[in-house]
Amino acid sequence: MRRVALAVVVLLVLLFAAVFLAVVAATSALGDVAGWTRGLVGVGALAVFVGAIWLVARSVRRMLGPIGDVLEAAERVADGDYSARVEPHGPREVRRLGRTFNEMTARIEASDGERRRLLADVTHELRTPLSVVQGNLEGIVDGVYAADEERIGIVLDETRLLARLLDDLQTLSTADSGGLRLAREDTDLGALAADVVAAFTPRAQAAAIRLSAAADGAPRADVDPFRLRQVLENLVANALRVTPPAGEVAVTAAEAESGAEIMVSDTGPGIPEDELEAVFDRYTRAADSGGSGLGLAIARSLVEAHGGTISAERRDERGTTVRVRLPAVDH
Repeated sequence: MRRVALAVVVLLVLLFAAVFLAVVAATSALGDVAGWTRGLVGVGALAVFVGAIWLVARSVRRMLGPIGDVLEAAERVADGDYSARVEPHGPREVRRLGRTFNEMTARIEASDGERRRLLADVTHELRTPLSVVQGNLEGIVDGVYAADEERIGIVLDETRLLARLLDDLQTLSTADSGGLRLAREDTDLGALAADVVAAFTPRAQAAAIRLSAAADGAPRADVDPFRLRQVLENLVANALRVTPPAGEVAVTAAEAESGAEIMVSDTGPGIPEDELEAVFDRYTRAADSGGSGLGLAIARSLVEAHGGTISAERRDERGTTVRVRLPAVDH
Protein backbone atom coordinates (compact mmCIF):
# COMPACT_ATOMS: atom_id res chain seq x y z
CA MET A 1 0.00 0.00 0.00
CA ARG A 2 2.84 2.37 0.78
CA ARG A 3 4.40 1.67 -2.60
CA VAL A 4 1.12 2.34 -4.37
CA ALA A 5 0.67 5.62 -2.49
CA LEU A 6 4.24 6.64 -3.30
CA ALA A 7 3.68 5.85 -6.97
CA VAL A 8 0.53 8.01 -6.99
CA VAL A 9 2.38 10.94 -5.39
CA VAL A 10 5.19 10.68 -7.93
CA LEU A 11 2.63 10.53 -10.75
CA LEU A 12 0.88 13.65 -9.47
CA VAL A 13 4.18 15.53 -9.15
CA LEU A 14 5.16 14.62 -12.68
CA LEU A 15 1.72 15.63 -13.94
CA PHE A 16 1.96 18.96 -12.15
CA ALA A 17 5.41 19.57 -13.60
CA ALA A 18 4.13 18.78 -17.07
CA VAL A 19 1.18 21.13 -16.73
CA PHE A 20 3.42 23.88 -15.31
CA LEU A 21 5.88 23.61 -18.18
CA ALA A 22 3.00 23.68 -20.65
CA VAL A 23 1.65 26.87 -19.09
CA VAL A 24 5.08 28.50 -19.11
CA ALA A 25 5.56 27.59 -22.76
CA ALA A 26 2.10 28.88 -23.67
CA THR A 27 2.49 32.19 -21.85
CA SER A 28 5.95 32.67 -23.40
CA ALA A 29 4.53 32.12 -26.86
CA LEU A 30 1.77 34.62 -26.12
CA GLY A 31 4.05 37.24 -24.66
CA ASP A 32 2.63 40.01 -26.83
CA VAL A 33 -1.00 38.99 -26.26
CA ALA A 34 -3.31 40.63 -23.78
CA GLY A 35 -3.01 39.62 -20.12
CA TRP A 36 -6.54 38.21 -19.97
CA THR A 37 -5.63 35.71 -22.67
CA ARG A 38 -2.64 34.52 -20.74
CA GLY A 39 -4.83 34.25 -17.66
CA LEU A 40 -7.34 32.16 -19.59
CA VAL A 41 -4.60 29.78 -20.64
CA GLY A 42 -3.46 29.47 -17.04
CA VAL A 43 -6.98 28.78 -15.80
CA GLY A 44 -7.43 26.13 -18.47
CA ALA A 45 -4.17 24.50 -17.52
CA LEU A 46 -5.19 24.54 -13.87
CA ALA A 47 -8.54 22.95 -14.76
CA VAL A 48 -6.76 20.21 -16.68
CA PHE A 49 -4.49 19.61 -13.71
CA VAL A 50 -7.39 19.41 -11.24
CA GLY A 51 -9.32 17.10 -13.54
CA ALA A 52 -6.32 14.84 -13.90
CA ILE A 53 -5.92 14.69 -10.12
CA TRP A 54 -9.59 13.78 -9.74
CA LEU A 55 -9.37 10.99 -12.32
CA VAL A 56 -6.20 9.60 -10.78
CA ALA A 57 -7.65 9.73 -7.27
CA ARG A 58 -10.87 8.06 -8.43
CA SER A 59 -8.97 5.26 -10.16
CA VAL A 60 -6.71 4.72 -7.16
CA ARG A 61 -9.68 4.66 -4.79
CA ARG A 62 -11.52 2.11 -6.97
CA MET A 63 -8.43 -0.09 -7.00
CA LEU A 64 -7.17 0.27 -3.44
CA GLY A 65 -10.57 -0.27 -1.81
CA PRO A 66 -11.10 -3.84 -3.08
CA ILE A 67 -7.40 -4.67 -2.63
CA GLY A 68 -7.68 -3.51 0.96
CA ASP A 69 -10.65 -5.85 1.44
CA VAL A 70 -8.60 -8.75 0.09
CA LEU A 71 -5.70 -7.90 2.40
CA GLU A 72 -8.01 -7.75 5.41
CA ALA A 73 -9.59 -11.09 4.48
CA ALA A 74 -6.12 -12.61 3.95
CA GLU A 75 -5.17 -11.59 7.48
CA ARG A 76 -8.27 -13.37 8.77
CA VAL A 77 -7.28 -16.52 6.87
CA ALA A 78 -3.76 -16.26 8.32
CA ASP A 79 -5.37 -16.19 11.78
CA GLY A 80 -7.27 -19.40 11.02
CA ASP A 81 -10.62 -18.01 9.84
CA TYR A 82 -11.07 -19.97 6.58
CA SER A 83 -14.62 -18.69 6.11
CA ALA A 84 -13.31 -15.24 5.10
CA ARG A 85 -14.68 -14.05 1.74
CA VAL A 86 -14.66 -10.75 -0.18
CA GLU A 87 -17.22 -9.09 -2.41
CA PRO A 88 -15.61 -8.77 -5.87
CA HIS A 89 -15.90 -5.18 -7.09
CA GLY A 90 -13.77 -2.52 -8.73
CA PRO A 91 -11.84 -2.82 -12.01
CA ARG A 92 -12.02 -6.10 -13.92
CA GLU A 93 -8.56 -7.28 -12.80
CA VAL A 94 -9.37 -6.51 -9.16
CA ARG A 95 -12.72 -8.35 -9.42
CA ARG A 96 -10.82 -11.32 -10.81
CA LEU A 97 -8.47 -11.14 -7.80
CA GLY A 98 -11.46 -11.21 -5.45
CA ARG A 99 -13.02 -14.22 -7.16
CA THR A 100 -9.71 -16.09 -7.16
CA PHE A 101 -9.25 -15.32 -3.47
CA ASN A 102 -12.73 -16.66 -2.68
CA GLU A 103 -12.05 -19.88 -4.61
CA MET A 104 -8.75 -20.32 -2.80
CA THR A 105 -10.24 -19.84 0.67
CA ALA A 106 -13.14 -22.17 -0.18
CA ARG A 107 -10.68 -24.92 -1.07
CA ILE A 108 -8.64 -24.28 2.07
CA GLU A 109 -11.81 -24.45 4.18
CA ALA A 110 -12.87 -27.72 2.51
CA SER A 111 -9.40 -29.23 2.97
CA ASP A 112 -9.33 -28.22 6.62
CA GLY A 113 -12.74 -29.80 7.16
CA GLU A 114 -11.62 -32.98 5.42
CA ARG A 115 -8.48 -33.09 7.57
CA ARG A 116 -10.51 -32.73 10.76
CA ARG A 117 -12.95 -35.45 9.71
CA LEU A 118 -10.07 -37.71 8.71
CA LEU A 119 -8.40 -37.35 12.10
CA ALA A 120 -11.67 -37.98 13.91
CA ASP A 121 -12.49 -41.05 11.80
CA VAL A 122 -9.02 -42.54 12.06
CA THR A 123 -9.08 -42.05 15.82
CA HIS A 124 -12.45 -43.78 15.98
CA GLU A 125 -11.30 -46.67 13.77
CA LEU A 126 -8.14 -47.25 15.79
CA ARG A 127 -9.78 -47.01 19.19
CA THR A 128 -11.95 -50.15 18.90
CA PRO A 129 -9.29 -52.74 17.95
CA LEU A 130 -6.80 -51.18 20.34
CA SER A 131 -9.34 -51.44 23.17
CA VAL A 132 -9.95 -55.11 22.34
CA VAL A 133 -6.20 -55.85 22.26
CA GLN A 134 -5.57 -53.95 25.48
CA GLY A 135 -8.52 -55.53 27.30
CA ASN A 136 -7.55 -59.06 26.37
CA LEU A 137 -3.87 -58.60 27.21
CA GLU A 138 -4.69 -57.02 30.55
CA GLY A 139 -7.06 -59.91 31.26
CA ILE A 140 -4.31 -62.43 30.47
CA VAL A 141 -1.78 -60.57 32.67
CA ASP A 142 -4.28 -60.35 35.57
CA GLY A 143 -5.17 -64.01 35.24
CA VAL A 144 -8.77 -63.34 34.20
CA TYR A 145 -8.24 -64.96 30.79
CA ALA A 146 -6.15 -67.96 29.97
CA ALA A 147 -3.38 -67.40 27.45
CA ASP A 148 -4.85 -70.09 25.21
CA GLU A 149 -5.16 -70.33 21.46
CA GLU A 150 -8.66 -68.82 21.42
CA ARG A 151 -7.70 -65.70 23.38
CA ILE A 152 -4.51 -65.13 21.44
CA GLY A 153 -6.46 -65.63 18.21
CA ILE A 154 -8.80 -62.77 19.18
CA VAL A 155 -5.83 -60.46 19.77
CA LEU A 156 -4.23 -61.57 16.49
CA ASP A 157 -7.42 -60.84 14.54
CA GLU A 158 -7.54 -57.30 15.93
CA THR A 159 -3.88 -56.67 15.05
CA ARG A 160 -4.65 -57.82 11.50
CA LEU A 161 -7.53 -55.35 11.41
CA LEU A 162 -5.15 -52.59 12.51
CA ALA A 163 -2.61 -53.59 9.86
CA ARG A 164 -5.29 -53.58 7.14
CA LEU A 165 -6.53 -50.14 8.21
CA LEU A 166 -3.00 -48.71 8.16
CA ASP A 167 -2.37 -50.26 4.72
CA ASP A 168 -5.60 -48.71 3.43
CA LEU A 169 -4.64 -45.30 4.79
CA GLN A 170 -1.17 -45.53 3.26
CA THR A 171 -2.54 -46.56 -0.14
CA LEU A 172 -5.12 -43.78 -0.10
CA SER A 173 -2.58 -41.18 0.98
CA THR A 174 -0.08 -42.27 -1.68
CA ALA A 175 -2.72 -42.20 -4.42
CA ASP A 176 -4.04 -38.78 -3.37
CA SER A 177 -0.55 -37.27 -3.34
CA GLY A 178 0.18 -38.51 -6.86
CA GLY A 179 3.06 -40.68 -5.62
CA LEU A 180 1.50 -44.01 -6.56
CA ARG A 181 3.79 -46.02 -8.84
CA LEU A 182 1.97 -48.02 -11.49
CA ALA A 183 3.61 -50.98 -13.26
CA ARG A 184 1.49 -50.67 -16.40
CA GLU A 185 1.25 -53.42 -18.97
CA ASP A 186 -1.12 -54.58 -21.70
CA THR A 187 -3.64 -56.56 -19.66
CA ASP A 188 -6.41 -58.96 -20.67
CA LEU A 189 -9.30 -57.68 -18.55
CA GLY A 190 -11.41 -60.79 -19.15
CA ALA A 191 -8.71 -63.04 -17.74
CA LEU A 192 -8.17 -60.71 -14.78
CA ALA A 193 -11.89 -60.73 -13.98
CA ALA A 194 -11.96 -64.54 -14.18
CA ASP A 195 -9.02 -64.79 -11.76
CA VAL A 196 -10.75 -62.57 -9.21
CA VAL A 197 -14.00 -64.50 -9.50
CA ALA A 198 -12.13 -67.80 -9.02
CA ALA A 199 -10.55 -66.46 -5.83
CA PHE A 200 -13.97 -65.49 -4.39
CA THR A 201 -15.87 -68.57 -5.55
CA PRO A 202 -15.51 -70.49 -2.24
CA ARG A 203 -16.89 -67.52 -0.29
CA ALA A 204 -19.77 -67.15 -2.75
CA GLN A 205 -20.62 -70.86 -2.56
CA ALA A 206 -20.63 -70.72 1.24
CA ALA A 207 -23.14 -67.86 1.06
CA ALA A 208 -25.25 -69.61 -1.63
CA ILE A 209 -24.58 -66.81 -4.12
CA ARG A 210 -23.97 -67.37 -7.82
CA LEU A 211 -20.74 -65.64 -8.83
CA SER A 212 -19.79 -65.46 -12.51
CA ALA A 213 -17.33 -63.79 -14.87
CA ALA A 214 -17.80 -62.97 -18.56
CA ALA A 215 -15.98 -61.12 -21.30
CA ASP A 216 -17.67 -59.25 -24.14
CA GLY A 217 -15.14 -59.22 -26.98
CA ALA A 218 -11.45 -59.04 -26.14
CA PRO A 219 -11.17 -56.12 -23.73
CA ARG A 220 -7.63 -54.98 -22.98
CA ALA A 221 -6.25 -51.97 -21.15
CA ASP A 222 -2.88 -50.46 -20.23
CA VAL A 223 -3.04 -50.91 -16.45
CA ASP A 224 -1.20 -52.13 -13.41
CA PRO A 225 -2.75 -55.62 -13.02
CA PHE A 226 -1.96 -55.78 -9.29
CA ARG A 227 -3.67 -52.46 -8.53
CA LEU A 228 -6.64 -53.19 -10.79
CA ARG A 229 -7.02 -56.60 -9.15
CA GLN A 230 -7.12 -54.74 -5.81
CA VAL A 231 -10.00 -52.64 -7.16
CA LEU A 232 -11.95 -55.66 -8.43
CA GLU A 233 -11.44 -57.63 -5.21
CA ASN A 234 -12.88 -54.73 -3.24
CA LEU A 235 -15.90 -54.42 -5.55
CA VAL A 236 -16.61 -58.16 -5.56
CA ALA A 237 -16.25 -58.39 -1.76
CA ASN A 238 -18.73 -55.53 -1.32
CA ALA A 239 -21.15 -57.09 -3.81
CA LEU A 240 -21.07 -60.46 -2.02
CA ARG A 241 -21.63 -58.78 1.32
CA VAL A 242 -24.87 -57.03 0.24
CA THR A 243 -26.26 -59.87 -1.90
CA PRO A 244 -28.70 -62.22 -0.13
CA PRO A 245 -28.59 -66.03 -0.49
CA ALA A 246 -29.74 -67.28 -3.90
CA GLY A 247 -28.67 -63.93 -5.34
CA GLU A 248 -26.17 -63.28 -8.09
CA VAL A 249 -22.98 -61.28 -8.58
CA ALA A 250 -21.68 -60.88 -12.13
CA VAL A 251 -18.32 -59.46 -13.24
CA THR A 252 -18.25 -58.46 -16.90
CA ALA A 253 -15.31 -57.08 -18.88
CA ALA A 254 -16.18 -55.44 -22.18
CA GLU A 255 -14.79 -53.31 -24.93
CA ALA A 256 -15.87 -49.67 -24.87
CA GLU A 257 -15.83 -46.82 -27.35
CA SER A 258 -12.84 -45.10 -25.74
CA GLY A 259 -11.15 -48.11 -24.16
CA ALA A 260 -12.55 -50.86 -21.97
CA GLU A 261 -14.73 -51.27 -18.92
CA ILE A 262 -15.44 -53.72 -16.13
CA MET A 263 -18.85 -53.97 -14.49
CA VAL A 264 -19.62 -55.60 -11.15
CA SER A 265 -23.35 -56.13 -10.71
CA ASP A 266 -25.22 -57.56 -7.73
CA THR A 267 -28.81 -58.35 -6.81
CA GLY A 268 -28.66 -56.74 -3.39
CA PRO A 269 -31.05 -54.08 -2.05
CA GLY A 270 -29.47 -51.39 -4.20
CA ILE A 271 -28.24 -47.92 -3.33
CA PRO A 272 -30.63 -44.94 -3.19
CA GLU A 273 -30.18 -42.53 -6.09
CA ASP A 274 -29.16 -39.64 -3.82
CA GLU A 275 -26.35 -41.74 -2.28
CA LEU A 276 -24.72 -43.12 -5.42
CA GLU A 277 -22.00 -40.44 -5.54
CA ALA A 278 -21.32 -40.52 -1.80
CA VAL A 279 -20.44 -44.23 -1.74
CA PHE A 280 -16.96 -43.40 -3.02
CA ASP A 281 -16.29 -40.89 -0.23
CA ARG A 282 -14.04 -41.85 2.65
CA TYR A 283 -15.63 -43.62 5.61
CA THR A 284 -18.95 -44.03 3.84
CA ARG A 285 -20.28 -47.47 4.70
CA ALA A 286 -23.44 -49.36 5.45
CA ALA A 287 -24.58 -49.82 9.02
CA ASP A 288 -23.83 -53.56 8.91
CA SER A 289 -20.41 -53.18 7.32
CA GLY A 290 -17.41 -54.38 9.26
CA GLY A 291 -14.89 -52.60 7.08
CA SER A 292 -13.11 -49.30 7.52
CA GLY A 293 -15.17 -47.43 4.94
CA LEU A 294 -12.05 -46.78 2.86
CA GLY A 295 -12.41 -49.54 0.26
CA LEU A 296 -14.40 -47.64 -2.38
CA ALA A 297 -12.42 -44.45 -1.79
CA ILE A 298 -9.24 -46.44 -2.48
CA ALA A 299 -10.85 -48.01 -5.56
CA ARG A 300 -11.68 -44.56 -6.94
CA SER A 301 -8.17 -43.27 -6.28
CA LEU A 302 -6.59 -46.28 -8.00
CA VAL A 303 -8.88 -46.07 -11.02
CA GLU A 304 -8.29 -42.33 -11.39
CA ALA A 305 -4.54 -42.92 -11.11
CA HIS A 306 -4.93 -45.05 -14.26
CA GLY A 307 -6.72 -42.19 -16.00
CA GLY A 308 -10.07 -43.96 -15.71
CA THR A 309 -13.38 -43.33 -13.97
CA ILE A 310 -15.58 -45.31 -11.59
CA SER A 311 -19.29 -44.85 -10.97
CA ALA A 312 -22.22 -46.61 -9.36
CA GLU A 313 -25.68 -46.91 -10.84
CA ARG A 314 -28.91 -48.46 -9.67
CA ARG A 315 -30.12 -51.38 -11.77
CA ASP A 316 -33.60 -51.31 -13.26
CA GLU A 317 -34.77 -54.38 -11.40
CA ARG A 318 -32.80 -54.78 -8.17
CA GLY A 319 -29.24 -54.21 -7.07
CA THR A 320 -26.30 -52.05 -8.06
CA THR A 321 -23.77 -51.95 -10.88
CA VAL A 322 -20.34 -50.42 -10.37
CA ARG A 323 -18.74 -49.49 -13.67
CA VAL A 324 -14.97 -49.02 -14.08
CA ARG A 325 -13.94 -47.31 -17.34
CA LEU A 326 -10.31 -47.54 -18.43
CA PRO A 327 -8.39 -45.96 -21.31
CA ALA A 328 -7.42 -48.05 -24.31
CA VAL A 329 -4.03 -49.68 -24.72
CA ASP A 330 -1.56 -47.12 -26.09
CA HIS A 331 0.19 -48.75 -29.01
